[in-house]
Amino acid sequence: MPGRVGAQLAHQWHFQPLSLQFCKAGRYFHRPYGAFQSKMRYGINTFLFSFPLTNDSARLFPQFKKWGFDSVEIAIDDPEAVDPRVLREALDANGLVCGSVCGAFGPDRDLRGTPEQQQASLDYQMKLLDHMDVLGSKMLAGPMYSAVGRAEAVEPKQYQQQWKTVVKHLKKVCKQAEKRGITLAIEPLNRFETDFLNTVDQTLKLCADVGAPNIGLHYDTFHMNIEEKSQPKAIMRAGKQLKHFHACGSDRGTPGGDHIDWPGIATALKKVKYNGDVAIESFTPDVKVIARAAAIWRQIEPSNNDIAIKGVKFLRKTLSGL
Repeated sequence: MPGRVGAQLAHQWHFQPLSLQFCKAGRYFHRPYGAFQSKMRYGINTFLFSFPLTNDSARLFPQFKKWGFDSVEIAIDDPEAVDPRVLREALDANGLVCGSVCGAFGPDRDLRGTPEQQQASLDYQMKLLDHMDVLGSKMLAGPMYSAVGRAEAVEPKQYQQQWKTVVKHLKKVCKQAEKRGITLAIEPLNRFETDFLNTVDQTLKLCADVGAPNIGLHYDTFHMNIEEKSQPKAIMRAGKQLKHFHACGSDRGTPGGDHIDWPGIATALKKVKYNGDVAIESFTPDVKVIARAAAIWRQIEPSNNDIAIKGVKFLRKTLSGL
């Protein structure tokens, strides 16, 4: 999940509180809170092809469907630059859903930063929730606790104060998200991108301290390849708190063309009965702003198309039966 530089819609539902949704006819209607998926969906993050996201990014959706994706993880940098109704109509027209919305957290969006940065991040996340109502998405994913790239050696006392501040803010976001049936999936990042949350255990503790029913873990195989000694064991520790999953190669390239223990991960996901989205979030130098943010200095794969096509084929084969 790169930082901001410059800066799930299920068809089956269970009965919980109502949230507002947008329909093709242009009217709003209520759908039950908490989308239920009967099986895993395979998604692609728009970061791989388009940044910043605009209405024109919807042109990508027919190709995503053709390649075999079920869902799109829509990464929104500037909520004012995109009309979610346009994206929703394009998703519907191509038989796709917005499986998740991915936040972009740059220096000006930081829940542990200055008062101004904290407020900017809160305002941004609330706007994302508004867009998610229209998009039909039930999962807000990413490192919403801090600006990405902020990695400091702070004293324990200062870290604990930052922790309390983040918990306070996430309680507010969770409260608003719960009214809409939306879950927050908190993503720990590797040590080079944050000093705040690096492991599954740290993230589970944060979720416990927030204490909301609609918060859980966003697991990314690239980051956890660096931070966890065993990815299958880390997934097992997450258990039912695992809410969202990023499938990335160990070099941030194509999942499957790397040294990650994918069979072990597949077994662990099956044991914890994970049936959420599996989204490919990889990068190439083609999208230059994101390449800089994610430190992609060389051509890791032949093309972004190659990552998507080979990645979804590998994941469907490896994770089949989950």
